[in-house]
Amino acid sequence: MHTAAEDVNASAIATAGDLPRRLRVLIANEKRDRLAVLAQVVGGLGHDVVAREIYVSEVAASTAREQPDVALVGLGLSSEHALELIGEIVREASCPVIALLHASDPAYIHEAAKRGIFAYIIHDDPDELASAIDITLQRFAEYHNLQGAFGRRARIEQAKGILMARNAIDEDDAFKMLRDHSQHTGRKLADLADAVVQSHLLLLPHRADGRRPAADRL
Repeated sequence: MHTAAEDVNASAIATAGDLPRRLRVLIANEKRDRLAVLAQVVGGLGHDVVAREIYVSEVAASTAREQPDVALVGLGLSSEHALELIGEIVREASCPVIALLHASDPAYIHEAAKRGIFAYIIHDDPDELASAIDITLQRFAEYHNLQGAFGRRARIEQAKGILMARNAIDEDDAFKMLRDHSQHTGRKLADLADAVVQSHLLLLPHRADGRRPAADRL
């Protein structure tokens, strides 16, 4: 999906009130100077940059730890590097990933879409980039209202609680269990959390009539 300022009818966009006051944003780019530009743009829009990542080897752990509301991935020197960044973030995150390009690149956009990006933006001018990012975030709020991302995050917290209770471990160890299994199996963290919660529901004690106690039903 191509999302750019000139492609969007402003009357169809959700109002700023649909967005949280401040979003937690992860930014990733192979080029350090572009990271600085992105950070300035994001901060200027009133949001918080919770992580700045360059290396593929580090972005997954950072994404899982910070659980950002949105991730912005810029195309640097290598398209393969950027695609790997996108892949790692999509696997770990319960948030939209937006690809940023300074020029049209259909082949790269096609590959990025296969890896699960929510949108892409083509802008090199910082002012136009800020406008396009703002519109994209508002469009995301319009279609998803951010509830899906927040719901999946709550599911991860619920799964951590189940693992803590079953294994007598603390929150950090429970999260490490989820993350390690996610990396080992290649499954998204949110999907794995759903599986833990659903398995827990199946194992809850049932009453004589075959139904779970009302307090235990979700």
